[in-house]
Amino acid sequence: MARIREAEGNGKGALELLQEAERLYMSDFFLDVRPIAALKTRVWIAQGRLGEALDWAREQGLSVNEDLCYQREFEHITLARVLLARYKSGREGHFMLEAMGLLERLLQAAEEGGRTGRAIEILIVQAVAHHMQCDISAALAPLERALNLAETEGYVRSFVDEGQPMAVLLKAAAKKGIAPSYVRRLLTAFDKAEGGTPGKQVVSKPPSEPLSEPLSERERDVLRLLGTDLSGPDIARELMVSLNTLRTHTKNIYDKLQVNSRRAAVRRAEELDLL
Repeated sequence: MARIREAEGNGKGALELLQEAERLYMSDFFLDVRPIAALKTRVWIAQGRLGEALDWAREQGLSVNEDLCYQREFEHITLARVLLARYKSGREGHFMLEAMGLLERLLQAAEEGGRTGRAIEILIVQAVAHHMQCDISAALAPLERALNLAETEGYVRSFVDEGQPMAVLLKAAAKKGIAPSYVRRLLTAFDKAEGGTPGKQVVSKPPSEPLSEPLSERERDVLRLLGTDLSGPDIARELMVSLNTLRTHTKNIYDKLQVNSRRAAVRRAEELDLL
């Protein structure tokens, strides 16, 4: 029921149900491979509540360098999602490197253990991570592998639950002719989600065209400040560059985003989840 509430865009309702499940849960001889605390953390990430998500990771004593075991695989994938959320909030590169390294190790373990469902999720998270770095080409490699594994079983929510970044990637996959019938089905599911339940948060606008060339790290710095109230000279001082250098970066950003104004650049960046 909590998964359904979250799919409807009702994060508060999802958390209330998970808290009730946590209260009722009684351990037994079976391994708890999908802990409720980890499920709650994923809802927090979707809500932007990074502080609570980080607290969970610390309380569980999780590390990107510890030995992996299938009993904690779900938690480690959740940890990778926390690290990606941390990267998204501050664009600190080491969080991305840690997440990608952990995901690669998790993928190898899942494949060796024949856990196809987990491998699909890991590949999807890898694709989303590359999207965060504006590298559509790199994202399509794990996405294609995920689609090939998922198509025979008809996975839908695993893709749709990733929201707008996945819609962008699927549209790029469609242009490349990757799993064409399956990708059309998934994009149709996004359309239904958009026009369905009131308050739905999975997709807020049609999929956007991916960038033909990714933004550099410095261009992303400029782009973030373009989204503030700072003037051009103020942005130049903030970044400790000349006004001419700032103008060059801004022109490159406009060219890559295919816009011709500051406001349009910020709007386009929001569509592509670059801010």
